Amino acid sequence: MKLHLTRGEGRNHITGSGSGYVAVNGVRYEHPIVVTPERIEPWPVVRSSPINPEDVTALLAHTPEIVLIGTGARLDFPPAAVLRPLIEARIGYEVMDTGAACRTYAILMAEDRRVVAALVV
Repeated sequence: MKLHLTRGEGRNHITGSGSGYVAVNGVRYEHPIVVTPERIEPWPVVRSSPINPEDVTALLAHTPEIVLIGTGARLDFPPAAVLRPLIEARIGYEVMDTGAACRTYAILMAEDRRVVAALVV
């Protein structure tokens, strides 16, 4: 089977990630961001504080099918109360380290899924 890489023009592609940064379309971000295929915006979470329900509720404005939460260099699974807004809205979610969230975003976006990646760097 022959596979071809397709790039959706005008869509946001995560082009790199590493210690303290995520790159989208070649632009480096050194603060938490929310990435959708159409938008990039700051995610007002504080790196030294746990993610809270309000941080997660703000993601619903993007009408996602699935939310990927990247928690930084290592997995830091938030309590169920923090994820409750997604659960109640019946929106799928995955929590993982930011590198894994970036890779998963690329796959889901290529499948034309309504994916939102909320990334702590």
